[in-house]
Amino acid sequence: MGSNIKLTASDGHTFDGYRADPEGTPKSGIVIVQEIFGVNSQIRGTADSFAKDGYVAIAPAFFDRKKSGVDLGYTPDDMQIGRGIAMELDWDNTVMDVNAVAEVLKEFGKVGLVGYCWGGSVAWVSACRANVDCAIGYYGGRIIDTVDAEPKCPTQLHFGDLDKAIPIEDVEAIKSAHPDVPVFRYAEAEHGFSCDDRASYHEESTKIARTRTNGFFAMHLA
Repeated sequence: MGSNIKLTASDGHTFDGYRADPEGTPKSGIVIVQEIFGVNSQIRGTADSFAKDGYVAIAPAFFDRKKSGVDLGYTPDDMQIGRGIAMELDWDNTVMDVNAVAEVLKEFGKVGLVGYCWGGSVAWVSACRANVDCAIGYYGGRIIDTVDAEPKCPTQLHFGDLDKAIPIEDVEAIKSAHPDVPVFRYAEAEHGFSCDDRASYHEESTKIARTRTNGFFAMHLA
């Protein structure tokens, strides 16, 4: 369904992306933000799934800022590699790359963004700083680092209660600081619960979260 594309940020940086287009007239566009594993088969599949729901979906290769062609699995070694690259990135460049994708997607109307893991934190930063019309973050562990920032657009967040990487205290602090932001907790879910290639995948929580995600996009991208 999808194809590989080239994108260019405002500072001249060129980077890869995976684009999936729907059949018929698009509803609008969505930026799909990767986990620490790059634009792998899981993220490409996620883009495909949003295209099936009627959106033009682009998954940018954010890691191209440091290393091109990152496509990792879920072994401990892969996690170490992915974390290392993610920690080398800075939010200014990431926001610049988000805006480059949003500029492409503006052709189709409003622009939404959904991110997972590292991408969940990107979703929060993008809601506060990037040119998107709404943003959804799944288990973003670094949201707490900028909890005092204010989203400029409608924002929705998802967390698993069994997530060993994100303390429940952090989730509750985010909820307390931003009572207008829908923050959903899933009692039986761990980190990465929405990724069916990971051992932590939890089908029921994923279904509920995706229904909420779809409803949020329908409301704010119409």
